[in-house]
Amino acid sequence: MSTANHFYRCRRETASLVRLALPVCGAQLAQAGMSASDVIMSGRASATDLAAVSVGASLWVPLMLLMTGTLMGVTPIVAHRAGAGDFDQVRGKVHQALWVALVLGCLSALAMTLGARAIFQLMQIPADVAGLAIEYLSAVAFGIPAVALYQALRAFSDGMHHTRPALWMSLVGLAVNIPANFLLIYGGPGLVELWGDDIPTLLQQLPALGALGCGIATAISMWAMCLGMVWYTTRSRAYAPVSLWASPTPPRWKDIAELLYIGLPIGLAIFFEVTLFTVITLLVAYLGEITVAAHQIALNVTSILFMLPLSLSMALTVRVSNRLGAGDMAEARFVAWNGIGVGFALALLNSLLIWLLAAPVVSLYTNNVEVRTLAMSLILLAMLFQISDSLQVNLAGALRGYKDTRVVMGITLLSYWFVGLGCGHLLGRGMDSTFASLGIYGYWIGLNAGLTTAAGLLAWRLWRVSRQRSAKNAVYLH
Repeated sequence: MSTANHFYRCRRETASLVRLALPVCGAQLAQAGMSASDVIMSGRASATDLAAVSVGASLWVPLMLLMTGTLMGVTPIVAHRAGAGDFDQVRGKVHQALWVALVLGCLSALAMTLGARAIFQLMQIPADVAGLAIEYLSAVAFGIPAVALYQALRAFSDGMHHTRPALWMSLVGLAVNIPANFLLIYGGPGLVELWGDDIPTLLQQLPALGALGCGIATAISMWAMCLGMVWYTTRSRAYAPVSLWASPTPPRWKDIAELLYIGLPIGLAIFFEVTLFTVITLLVAYLGEITVAAHQIALNVTSILFMLPLSLSMALTVRVSNRLGAGDMAEARFVAWNGIGVGFALALLNSLLIWLLAAPVVSLYTNNVEVRTLAMSLILLAMLFQISDSLQVNLAGALRGYKDTRVVMGITLLSYWFVGLGCGHLLGRGMDSTFASLGIYGYWIGLNAGLTTAAGLLAWRLWRVSRQRSAKNAVYLH
């Protein structure tokens, strides 16, 4: 193939990948906006309400990510079948995912409501904060089944190469969440402060529910997204070949087992990553409030930038699965490695954005000079692992397209918890007889080591899996 033809092929594939990834990125940012509005608006109610919402979110968000990550297994299954043109089988697969989502959503809601009190006692959360957090979680729990059903339908839509509905529904959720938060957190007094005494007496008498109101608003927005996706999948012609709602399919254990076989390792890998950052935050608490504040600011800034490679990774899963379903192993391999190249370029862009915008962005978070100085040094350190972070998430996305999820989970566990946390804790605390403590910098160097290890191992795994699949296909064709 000539250089010109190869360049054209790369440009065409990159355009297809970016078209899929941009709506996913918008959806992720809208959902991040919902979390931000919860924190900001509950913080204006009281410090206790903010603490309750933050503590409550530290429980339900990892649990939700484990659940929704498991349901992400629907995407490669659907994309593979759609690529092969087996649309009749897609309907049954999605119906099984909806059964799984319903069960996982109900179990997660029960776990939140029944286990919160014991966990808060174990964590020694102050009684006033724990009481409000339990109320908040009880309200959020009503929306968890809706999140599960929404995620199953979103994964189906993504697998059909239709990622824009996820953006639209996330915007619907954000549009519902913000006014519902205001109405339920601040109640009548908040409305009077905003609009004056001319509003109807009934509205003036609404109670200010604080953290409980925030939980109710979150649950309402979850159901709004779920019902919106149900409505859209019944109306859009994009799903016409599947006829998703034509005839219900009862539970089929073989299909459920396939989904869990592919999806559960995805959920666990995401869970390992999220809990790693939670544990590191707890471990650095001894360094004082200045260090913890700077650490949180740096994590928040880098997590926003991480939305770009994460979205690319989710789109890459769809593209690779679709080509495999069509039986074109060589094209699937090209799609995978082209996506890794795009991820590398995106990492360079993220590093440039950090270099140019870090100072003004950090100044938006705090006026404390010590916090800003330390946060800046951590964010600039984060520039070093933008490449490994982007590569590892996109390599994992490509491997999920190959339905190779268990090895990805194992690599994630090894890289994050043994290399990342192990090195970080060793460097952060130091060894008296060998080297001094590096403090918070040691933990961030450990994160860098973990992400770099993950990128290297995942690259080896993708090279091996894509090569083996192509070789088997060549033997079959001959």
